[in-house]
Amino acid sequence: MSRVLVVGGGGREHALCWKLAHEAEVVCSPGNPGIEQVADCVPIPAEDGEALTALAVAREVDLVVIGPEAPLIDGLADQMRARGLRVFGPGENGARLEADKGWSKDTMRRAGVPTAAGMTFTESSAAIEWCRARFEEGKGVAVKATGPALGKGVVVAAELELAEATILDWMDSGGMGAAGEKLLLEERLLGREFSLLTLATERGIASLPVAQDYKRLTDGDTGPNTGGMGSFAPAAWVSEGLVLKTEERVVKPLLSELTRAGVPYRGMLFSGLMVVEGEPFCLEYNVRFGDPETQSVLRLMGAGFLDALIGTADGSRPERPDVLPGCSVTVVCAADGYPISPQKGQPITIGNMPEGAVAFHSGTKWDDGSLRVSGGRVVSVSATGPDLASARALAYAGVSEIQYSGKHFRTDIASSGN
Repeated sequence: MSRVLVVGGGGREHALCWKLAHEAEVVCSPGNPGIEQVADCVPIPAEDGEALTALAVAREVDLVVIGPEAPLIDGLADQMRARGLRVFGPGENGARLEADKGWSKDTMRRAGVPTAAGMTFTESSAAIEWCRARFEEGKGVAVKATGPALGKGVVVAAELELAEATILDWMDSGGMGAAGEKLLLEERLLGREFSLLTLATERGIASLPVAQDYKRLTDGDTGPNTGGMGSFAPAAWVSEGLVLKTEERVVKPLLSELTRAGVPYRGMLFSGLMVVEGEPFCLEYNVRFGDPETQSVLRLMGAGFLDALIGTADGSRPERPDVLPGCSVTVVCAADGYPISPQKGQPITIGNMPEGAVAFHSGTKWDDGSLRVSGGRVVSVSATGPDLASARALAYAGVSEIQYSGKHFRTDIASSGN
């Protein structure tokens, strides 16, 4: 049996370990209390590249899957490949797509990828002047931190006041840390969003079922942006034709441009997309599995998932894994105060999940024998069913089995049914 090392300790990594454990022996570092139920967890931080590489060599793993963006941005894949390890995940140069949104935008332009007009700024006064000109033209603005911001570095502003306040907070007051020292400002696009997860190498691609996610904290897509409050798959409104068009216009040109620039890419390419009058525009690229899209997508994966990751890591043309029939829905349970100042330390109880539902741990830890909240997003429940309504009902039945003080979740995940 193959042996796989998964790097990370969140809900995405729990879902990866859960799925891979059907086909391989799984080691995870650092892992979490949920992951330890399906994998051998070794408490090495995801930032300790030297120790992780030594672990992978010592365990003689057949594949390393790097979950979070931070170790990819820091070059962990390069470090491991230099030791002869097979790694799913781009090297440091490829990870710049997520590490530097300004560079990513420039790469899109060189590749001819359709995307919103925009500019990067290092001074708040110039950024505000640009925003005012856009609003005078009757356009809204998207304010983006150019550095990695855990999915929270975007504010879509329909009012000039919000755009200006965000720019001043991030650039002058340090509200987004180093990620917000340089900003990418874009003209706001209006349309429907979807996410496309694509196994990508220089020799070919294979996209997974389309997931729809929910970024805003509260029902009705209100409240602040978060790392994600839920998702469902497949998104029925995204046709196969739209997926193919997206691959031809957004995915393949980007990979061709990276290859031309001498940047090989072997891993997951996450395309965040806006459909405007039937045409896909790229909002951003991420270089790893999305969270919580991954939880929903992996519940629909059948046989061949491990082989697909190995083929991608080897640089072969990826083969799409089998896709199971039905639908999946994921609902995230967050901590009180998330995403601004999540409250931690509360004890958690998780009852029996209904058949068809799985609880993926995102922010939990053991403390003196008690399971406690340790992060902003705490546990996500992913459920499958023959249709969206049944999967949704099971997911929320699972949510009711999770108890801790201050539990917050959206009640409208997958409620639209499309």
